[in-house]
Amino acid sequence: MSDEIKIDKEINIKGEVCPYTFVKTKLALEAMKAGQVLKVIVDHLPATENVPRTLKSEGNEILEVSRINEGDWQIITRKGNR
Repeated sequence: MSDEIKIDKEINIKGEVCPYTFVKTKLALEAMKAGQVLKVIVDHLPATENVPRTLKSEGNEILEVSRINEGDWQIITRKGNR
């Protein structure tokens, strides 16, 4: 799926744990325009559930959450209009 999605910005926050994973993702999104796509790389498993859930509750669209290797995941989100 990610091959078809145009990524506008990517952040690598490996080494961070919740809630910092969400805080850093939210700060990156705040600097973006509505409709732009952010790719977040994490290595903290709880972040793969917590970050998308919170982003969605704030009006963003979760496009993909997937494992990219043994210890890393990507969260791809489209910024909402809020």
